[in-house]
Amino acid sequence: MCRVLAYIGPEMPVENLLLKPENSLINQTLDPERHPQLQLAGWGFGIWSEHLLKTDEPLLYHRPMAAFYDDNVAGIVPSLQASTLLAHVRAADYNSAAVLADENCHPFSYQGTPWMIAQNGDLPNWKLLQRELLPHCKDEFLKQMRGTTDTEFLYVLLLSLLEDDSDDGVQRGFEEMLTLIVKAMDALELPSLTKLKMALVAPNRIIGVNVGTGHQGETDPAGDWRELRTSGPGTDDFALSMLLEPMYLLMGRNFEDDETTYDFEDCTEEEATSVILASEPLTDNDAWLDLDFGDIVFLEKKGTNITRTVRTLSV
Repeated sequence: MCRVLAYIGPEMPVENLLLKPENSLINQTLDPERHPQLQLAGWGFGIWSEHLLKTDEPLLYHRPMAAFYDDNVAGIVPSLQASTLLAHVRAADYNSAAVLADENCHPFSYQGTPWMIAQNGDLPNWKLLQRELLPHCKDEFLKQMRGTTDTEFLYVLLLSLLEDDSDDGVQRGFEEMLTLIVKAMDALELPSLTKLKMALVAPNRIIGVNVGTGHQGETDPAGDWRELRTSGPGTDDFALSMLLEPMYLLMGRNFEDDETTYDFEDCTEEEATSVILASEPLTDNDAWLDLDFGDIVFLEKKGTNITRTVRTLSV
């Protein structure tokens, strides 16, 4: 299981998001709490900051190795701060087929779009499904594709489908993408469990999406993910539980004052100035909100406050 963390809010040290907390994203690569698989296939992050020389472009960092082995972390991360961040640690099968390269590390960021993307997910048979999906991809994005991952191809497909960057436009893009994937599975007779837990991030905006298909390619698989999880790794029910599990978000204020945990100062949602979207809750704080399977959340910093809108995707 890959892990994703996105943040928008006041400028804050990047190490307070990625290094210092006991359950930080980097620490999870070595000591995962909710899922057994280690994230050994690389990691990366992208940030926007008022203190960068190019404030309108993201600073990107990727390394194709386990984050806890990255000897650049101590020298780079403590020197950075950000108001928008997207970070990812990559899990891959433990075999020689996994390609470990900078080009395969999330997040992905292309010219011609404000959006970066990272995901905790998997599109099986994506190389074969390209037979049906490539006609929907625009050359301006295809020519920027450098890696060999399903996530980067889905990024190309999504960008190609976006009518505009509005919330409505992005929602329609995700709905059309999933519709096309299901049609491709049907046309090629390749139904499979597909998990698309994505974070799409632009300056002061996070869009989180929790969608996919069940084992037969259905977009409305049923089940209680907690009960399914008890079946244990390697079973179809366990895989389905990973699909149906929520993503999580935490809203609050004065998070930038806390160096060692992901806790916020308690406040109403209307008073929140910061938000974290993550693939799992990072603390025992009961304030974590679920992003249920089938839903999309729009988070945006407007002035000093954060707005949240949740919708159900129509597929």
